[in-house]
Amino acid sequence: MAERWFEHETVDDGVLRIREPNVDPFLQANLFLVRGRDRDVMVDTGLGIGSLHEELADLFERPTIAVATHRHFDHTCGLHQFDEVVVHRDDADSVASADGFASLRIEDYPPEELSGYDPPTSLITALPREGYELASYAVTPVTPTRVVEEGDVIDLGDRALTVLHLPGHTPGEIGLWEEATRTLFAGDCVYESGVLLDELPESDITDYVLSMQRLREVPARIVHGGHDDSFGRKRLLQLVQGYVRTRT
Repeated sequence: MAERWFEHETVDDGVLRIREPNVDPFLQANLFLVRGRDRDVMVDTGLGIGSLHEELADLFERPTIAVATHRHFDHTCGLHQFDEVVVHRDDADSVASADGFASLRIEDYPPEELSGYDPPTSLITALPREGYELASYAVTPVTPTRVVEEGDVIDLGDRALTVLHLPGHTPGEIGLWEEATRTLFAGDCVYESGVLLDELPESDITDYVLSMQRLREVPARIVHGGHDDSFGRKRLLQLVQGYVRTRT
């Protein structure tokens, strides 16, 4: 049984990355806490197995807005722990109905999701509490308190995160762009390994290509992806070029 479910570290000025270390990297998402003057933003909320507020209470003493970069359960299952929940219009219904695939058992995964990975034998390396059953895992439906679209702004008082609609992985995939610091929170549109999932039932390769081409024009200093480590603009351009080349 795990002593702690979360770990966290500072990855940039006013940005903390929270991870679930007892989750295999195949399913382990990055959660980013962005500190603002008046409120904070939680970019994605993980699998919902552990309680962010209980285990990391010192990090959540101020009002915090939870933003889902897209509908998938490894990013949304902790949303119910927050009073304010932001989702893009095109993924909002799926989050509200808990629609979509969700499992902690590797044998339940369709082949297209495992493409490009060396799949583990188990997705969870320790249980969150005694007696926890992997088969009992389920998504908690959450009705978003705010539905956003391209160009909407999430105001933290002294920081502003602009919504970039980046469909392809899911219809409502978004990035959050902070122009003042040239920081991009990219969700699952792009991350460092480059093993991008675009053949899921809800994916669209044509949209994905357009979203990646758009990222060429984003002058990011640092990119915080939904998985893997953060990276800079040079690596972003390499990932974009590689994806577009294979899909066009």
